[in-house]
Order: sequence, then C-alpha cells, then structure tokens
Amino acid sequence: MAESKSVNLTKRATYELRQRIIHGGLPGGTRLYEVALSEDLQISRTPVREAMSRLAEEGLLERAPGGGFQVRSFTLRDVTDAIELRGVLEGTAARLAAEQGAEPRALAEIGAILDRLDACFATGTVGAIDFDGYSELNAQFHTRLAELCQSPVILRELERVKSLPFASPSAFVLGSNENARSYHSLVVAQVQHRAMVQAIERREGARAEAIAREHARIARANLESTFVTDAQTPEAMPGIALIVREGRSG
Repeated sequence: MAESKSVNLTKRATYELRQRIIHGGLPGGTRLYEVALSEDLQISRTPVREAMSRLAEEGLLERAPGGGFQVRSFTLRDVTDAIELRGVLEGTAARLAAEQGAEPRALAEIGAILDRLDACFATGTVGAIDFDGYSELNAQFHTRLAELCQSPVILRELERVKSLPFASPSAFVLGSNENARSYHSLVVAQVQHRAMVQAIERREGARAEAIAREHARIARANLESTFVTDAQTPEAMPGIALIVREGRSG
C-alpha cells in the first residue's frame, strides 16, 4: 500500500511539473529546488526528486551546475530536429506495418478514428474546425498507427521523442486564433492520414514511410511560423516558452 501511494505521488509530481514547464510557468533555465517544490506541491521530497529524474529522462530538465536540476531551453534547431526524428520513427513504424501486414480489426479501428476526425470539420461554418476534438483524436490516431508495427523498440523511442511538447503529433494544432492557416494545414494532414492508412493496407511500405515523414513537416512548418510571428507566447503552442533564440540555449 505504501509503495502504491509513493508511485501515485511521483506520478502527480511529474504531471504537475510537466504542466508548469510546457505552459511557461517554469521558463527555460529555471533552477529547481527540491525542498521548495516539495512545499509548493505539498508532496514529500522523495516523489519530487523522482519526478525531476523522470523529466530529465524526457529531456525537459537537465543537471544544473553544482547539482540538482534546471529547466532546459531549446533552440529552434533543437525543436525542428526533434520533429524530424519523430517523422523518421513514425515513417519506420508505418513501413514495418505495411511490410508485415496489419490486422484488419486494427485497421478498422483506425478507420473509425479517421471518420471522427472528418466530423471535426463539420462544424457548420466554412473554414471552421473543432480544434480540441481534432487534437485529441489526432493523438489517438498517431498512437494506434504506430502500434501497428508491433516493435517495442520503435514504440519506446517514439514515446521518448513525443514527450517533448513541441514534438508531439498534435503540436501543429494551433487553435482558432490562427484559423485560416490551421484549417488548411489540418485539411492537408487529414488527407495524409488516410493516405498512410491506405498505403499500409496495400502493403506499400516505401510509400507509407514517405507520407509519414512528409506529414511531420506540417508540424515543423507551423511551429517555425508560430515561433516567428507569435512572440513565443505560451498560449500559442504548448512548450514554445522553452524555445530561445540561437545562442541562448541551455
């Protein structure tokens, strides 16, 4: 029972710290103090210490000079490289799924997610979209599609890179304040979603891989545009507060 409580506290501390980091509450370079965080979160020091170690493994924290941890900063190059790596891993997963052959039931379940994604565009207003619904379903689609490869190694590494907020599959869902740009990119993304599934169904490995890698470029293009035009406000995109101009990364 005590062990289970400790695990739950560690999960809670990890979640709370992650949310503060990606939403700008703890900017890049912030030094984290175990005692202060323990008091702030009202969680004992051991779970807080373990939470910081986990976030360091995810890449959101780094060892600080003299010991302890600090919030990492990233250059735009760091971020685009992370998105590129996700595209490579998702492309490899799609190719393996196509070459091995995917179970019809799994493909049917993914098809149902695609239908629900289509419904996000049917808001009754031309050019409008249910961004929250799309973001959630998009994350489900990418998870289920990757699972088709049945490779624990690829899935583990994919989860690692996706843990960086700006490298997640839904990072490009920019929100209604960028409606025209977002709507166009999501329409293209949905076309690519169906093309990837079709390629896997037809056992076209090279095509599936190429589409998946190109698909990640949407996130890269939108993030670069957001970084330049939106003054790095945390509301513009989760994690953007961690991105600094070249030469200032931690």
